[in-house]
Amino acid sequence: MSSAEGTTGPAPGACSERGRSILALTLVPGLGPVRIANLIESLGSIDAVLGATASRIGQVPGIGSKTASSIATHLHKSIDKVDEELERIADQAAHVLAIGDPGYPPLLASIPGAPPILTIRGHLDIEKTHKYPCAIVGSRDCSIYGVEQAGIFASAMGSAGVCIVSGGARGIDTAAHRGALNANGQSIVVLGCGIAHAYPPENATLFDEVVEGGGAVVSELPIQTKPDAKNFPARNRIISGLSLGVLVIEAGRKSGALITARHANEDHGREVMALPGRVDSPSSAGSLDLLRDGAHLVVEPADVLNILRQDARHFFFGTHEAKTKDPVRSPRPIPEPLPEPEGVLGEIYRVMTEPMSADALSESLDMDPGSLRSQLTMLEIQGLIRREGSLFVRVR
Repeated sequence: MSSAEGTTGPAPGACSERGRSILALTLVPGLGPVRIANLIESLGSIDAVLGATASRIGQVPGIGSKTASSIATHLHKSIDKVDEELERIADQAAHVLAIGDPGYPPLLASIPGAPPILTIRGHLDIEKTHKYPCAIVGSRDCSIYGVEQAGIFASAMGSAGVCIVSGGARGIDTAAHRGALNANGQSIVVLGCGIAHAYPPENATLFDEVVEGGGAVVSELPIQTKPDAKNFPARNRIISGLSLGVLVIEAGRKSGALITARHANEDHGREVMALPGRVDSPSSAGSLDLLRDGAHLVVEPADVLNILRQDARHFFFGTHEAKTKDPVRSPRPIPEPLPEPEGVLGEIYRVMTEPMSADALSESLDMDPGSLRSQLTMLEIQGLIRREGSLFVRVR
């Protein structure tokens, strides 16, 4: 059974009333995430921003009179463009999620300059199949070794219930998305263009497969925004923001993957991991620099799962934001593992009277393998089971 089977997402073109207002702001030239947040904070509400005069907008710190006049002129026009934009979004079988809406990824909402709007093709299931995401990134111009390792890591992590996040680009990104799909795992593609475009064009079929497999293709940009190099650095912050950690498989010193790693380390408080490569290979120079500067060295997928375990537990228990927002203050202690779980988790736990493989558990419980993987990962995070090779064993 496909992991997407039985999953129903929002209707094409769906958007909350609050989302419509925020969408109008994103359609104004010159209004990015930071400036939108500043306007809402300064003027008190979204409605106040939508109705503001040029003189009132000009009183907001960082906005001069010329910029304020331009914003005010386009603001009223953008309100009329919302229906047209939603029609285009519906034509792409996509929907809109605004920051603050139920279902907006909490990891992403916590970063500076979080996207006010996400246009989504597919469905973000932050409660189940996409609950524990990890980015895999690297160079477009990569080696055979890099492609092989990206596929190996993505397949193993996807099989463990980790959702793979990447940018859909040529090279390492493509290998990571493909690896997750090959393991019937989950994947999220973050575009540097509007949802109406597939970039690179040859990955259009791959993106369709990601959506059909229960994953999502997302963008913060208006639907018809064409691919442009200036948009990709901002896209990289979303890849990091969606993820508990960032794994760099292979990156040269000019690779955009290093921007993602820098956001993760300096801005988002996320784990940064790197796979070592040849010391004489330009395509590994950036990865080796990360390792020299303190990134976690990983050599097998189990290393990634072990590194992310504490962050995943913080996220599960609701202490992740405290951990990442104020690195000076020690995070709140992680609570002790829960007592015997209830519901679906309890059913899985009680069946495991002896070490069992995922296939055996799936057959015994008559449960979709995709859903089972995420539930097993949750039991691991709670410290109730552990892996021993291909088997799962109750800890107590």
